[in-house]
Amino acid sequence: MKLIIANNYNDLSRKAANIISAHVILKPRCVLGLATGSSPIGTYKQLIKWYEQNDIDFSEVTTFNLDEYVGLSGKDPQSYRYFMENNFFNHINIDKSRTHLPNGVAEDCFKECDDYSNLLNEVGALTCSF
Repeated sequence: MKLIIANNYNDLSRKAANIISAHVILKPRCVLGLATGSSPIGTYKQLIKWYEQNDIDFSEVTTFNLDEYVGLSGKDPQSYRYFMENNFFNHINIDKSRTHLPNGVAEDCFKECDDYSNLLNEVGALTCSF
């Protein structure tokens, strides 16, 4: 594990975006593990900025998020799917079929977890987890 010290939130966001963008640039078909919540928003904004400047291409990237709220569909404003789409995916050229989050309204949560784990295993190891 490598510890990276940041001076403030903006510095942290940029450093995290640098690490993620390096993975995407060096391995366009990489598999990213992404986070939700307020902490990564600055990183997503920086990645969006670089995408808009044609510095990074997400067209072949696959993503996985760790969690979703049980009982919420991806269209619910409180869901992690909604968060990811509005804070990142809708602003870059990622293929939405390659963005994966658990289904919060699955009939069988345990089966959904197994299916999600199996999908991750089929795709391969995460190249970079954030």
